[in-house]
Amino acid sequence: MIKPVAFGFNHQTAVNNHFQRNTLINSADIQNLALEEFEEMVRVLIANGVDVVVVKDTFEPHTPDSIFPNNWVSFHGEGQVVLYPMFAENRRLERRKDILDFLNEQHCGVKNIDDFTFWEEQNLFLEGTGSMVLDRVNRIAYAVLSERTDKTVFMQFCKVFEFKPVCFNAYQNVHDKKYPVYHTNVLMSVANEYAVICSDCIEDENERNTVLSELRQSGKEVIAISEEQMIHFAGNVLQVETKDGKPLLVMSQSAHDVFSNEQLKRLSSYNEIVVVSIPTIETIGGGSVRCMMAEIF
Repeated sequence: MIKPVAFGFNHQTAVNNHFQRNTLINSADIQNLALEEFEEMVRVLIANGVDVVVVKDTFEPHTPDSIFPNNWVSFHGEGQVVLYPMFAENRRLERRKDILDFLNEQHCGVKNIDDFTFWEEQNLFLEGTGSMVLDRVNRIAYAVLSERTDKTVFMQFCKVFEFKPVCFNAYQNVHDKKYPVYHTNVLMSVANEYAVICSDCIEDENERNTVLSELRQSGKEVIAISEEQMIHFAGNVLQVETKDGKPLLVMSQSAHDVFSNEQLKRLSSYNEIVVVSIPTIETIGGGSVRCMMAEIF
C-alpha cells in the first residue's frame, strides 16, 4: 500500500473514470483527510492479522493517484512481477524501481520483471488488476474492454502467464448516457469460493452468459449486485489472507451500506468482513479498497 503525500483530484483520469467527483475542498484538506483514511485502513488490516507493507509516496514527481498501486504493478508466484501500461501520463510516474528494490530486500524475492509498458508508445493500455480480475487458482482472467483495457495487450498477458482470457463489454449510466465501465475491478471481484459481480452492466446477452458460466463452472457462487450498488463500490472489494491463512473480505463503508442483509449474510458465510471508511479517497480518486491494495504473492 502506498501512503499518500499529495493525494488529489486527477483531471487526466477523470475523462473516463466516472466514479470520480471533484469537490470544493482545498487540496491540503483533501490530502489530510485521505491520509487519515489511509492510516486507519492500514491499522484495521493489521489489527485483523493482515501483513501490510507500507511505502511512502514522494512529492516529486507529483502523482495524485499513487494511493492505487494495483494498476501499475502485480505480483505473482516465484518472484514474478509485472509492470503495466497506464492511460494517464501522470500515472506512469507512479512506477518506482525503488519500491521493487525495497520489496526485494525486505519482503519478497523479485526474480523477474515482465515489462508491458512499451505498449504506451502505441497508446494501448492494461492497468494491472484494475483492468483485469484474476482467478489465480483456476487461471482465468476477466477483463472489461475500455480505453484503459486493450484487448491486444490483455491477450498477450494471458498468453504469457497462461490465463484463460474472458473479455467483454460493460456500461454504466452517467447522466442518462452510457459509458464503458473504466475498470473491471469496480464491476466484479473473484474470491476463493464466490464472486461479486454487476452482470446487469454486461448488455450483450452472450457475453453476460459467458462470464457467469465461467464463474459458476469454476466453482464460484455468484453474488449479483445492482448498478446502484456498483456505483457505491460494492464490486471493488477484495478477499485477502491473514498471516494465519484466514480469508477476510475487505470493503469500504459505502459498499457495506449498500449490500443487503441477505448479501452480507452470504458473504459472511465464506469469510469475515472487514469494513473501512474511505469517503474522501473514493470521491476524489474514483477507486476504493481493492484499488489500494497490491497483493504480494
